[in-house]
Amino acid sequence: MADQKLTIVAKILAKPEKRELVKNELLKIITTTRAENGCIDYDLHQDNDNSNLFLFYENWESRELWQQHMNASHLAEYKKATEGAVEDFSLYEMTQIG
Repeated sequence: MADQKLTIVAKILAKPEKRELVKNELLKIITTTRAENGCIDYDLHQDNDNSNLFLFYENWESRELWQQHMNASHLAEYKKATEGAVEDFSLYEMTQIG
């Protein structure tokens, strides 16, 4: 199971007055993350009906490599830059079954 591909769905709900800040900070981490060891896909989406809602759809070669990403400095910088600007954050670790 440790070597199995991991899919991550991360939902970020920005506070309305902080939407552009959160969006810009999310966009900043894409290129660096896509170059990380183990990153297969790292795609950011914005909801068509609620522009405060962002979703990352990610695929990683393994959970271990994804955890390295979670400890990366660019993610820590994102968290610091958006402190107090995110209303809700949900993260789902998933395995493709079909």
